[in-house]
Amino acid sequence: MTLRIVYMGTPDFAVGPLAALLEAGHEVCCVYSQPPRPSGRGHKVTPSPVHAFAEARGIEVRTPRRLRSEDDQQAFAELNADVAVVAAYGLILPKPVLDAPKHGCINIHASLLPRWRGAAPIQHAILAGDTESGVTVMQMDEGLDTGDMLLMDRVAITADTTATTLHDALAILGSDLIVQAMAQLEAGTLTATPQPEAGTTYASKLSREDGRLNWARPAIELERQVRALTPWPGTWFLQNETVLKISAAEVSADASGPAGQVLDGQLTIACGSGGLRPTRIQRPGKAPMAAADLLRGFPLPIGTMLDLPS
Repeated sequence: MTLRIVYMGTPDFAVGPLAALLEAGHEVCCVYSQPPRPSGRGHKVTPSPVHAFAEARGIEVRTPRRLRSEDDQQAFAELNADVAVVAAYGLILPKPVLDAPKHGCINIHASLLPRWRGAAPIQHAILAGDTESGVTVMQMDEGLDTGDMLLMDRVAITADTTATTLHDALAILGSDLIVQAMAQLEAGTLTATPQPEAGTTYASKLSREDGRLNWARPAIELERQVRALTPWPGTWFLQNETVLKISAAEVSADASGPAGQVLDGQLTIACGSGGLRPTRIQRPGKAPMAAADLLRGFPLPIGTMLDLPS
C-alpha cells in the first residue's frame, strides 16, 4: 500500500525528504513550491531546488503566490490526497488547505518543538548556544508551528557546528523521519502528542543587519554568530566604509583590550570579553581569504580601532 501525497517545499532542505518519499514507493501526485525567482549574478529566473527536482522526475509542479483564492483551494482539494507533506514551503496554509487531505497536512520542522518555532530555527539554535537540535514531524494546524508532535529525533550541536552542517544533518534526519511517519500513518499507529507550553521560543526571520558584528559583545557570541549566519545572511563589519565579511573565526579567550581594537598581526580583535580572530575573511570583489592575505592588501595595524555599530 502506498499513500497519495501532495508535497509542499521550496529550498534544498526539502529536496531530501521528497526523494525519500519517492524511494519509499509513495505516489507524489503533485508538488507545490515557491514561484521561480531571479538568482545569481545574472539574476536569471530560476526554479526552486524542489521545483527543479520534481520537474526532472515528471511530477506536476504548481507555484501559486498565495493559497487564499477559492480556485487555488479547490484545485488543491481536487488532488484527493491522503496527506500533504510540508517542508520549508514558505507560504501559510489556510484552513481549507489544511483540511483538504484525508489525513491533513504534516510538517517537517527543523527544531525540537516547542523550541524555535518560526522561520529560522537552524540559525537561532546555534546563535543561542544550544547543545542539541533536531527535527519534529508535526500535524499542522492554523498556528505558527503549534500543531501536535508526531515524531522527533535529535542531533548534537558542537563547537564546530555551522549552519551548513546542521542544515545537512537535519535534512537527512527529516528524510528518515517522514518515511517513518508515513509508514506509521499507513499502519494506523501514528500517534500525536500536544506540544508543551513550557520552553516555547521563536526563531524570527533573519535580515542582513542581523549579520553585523558588534565588538562590544563577548567573543564567544560573535563566533557563534559567524557559524550560524554563514553563508546567509553573512557576518560582517564596516571599516572606513568598507564591508568586510567573516566566514570563519576562532575565539581567543585570553585576549583583552578596548572593544574593536586590533590586538596583533593575526587580526585578533578585542571584544566585550575575549577576542575574535577571523580565519576566513572577504573584502568586496575578492574571494574569501586567510586573514594574513587580507592584511597584505588591506592593512589593519595593531592598535587600529574598528568601527562599532551606532
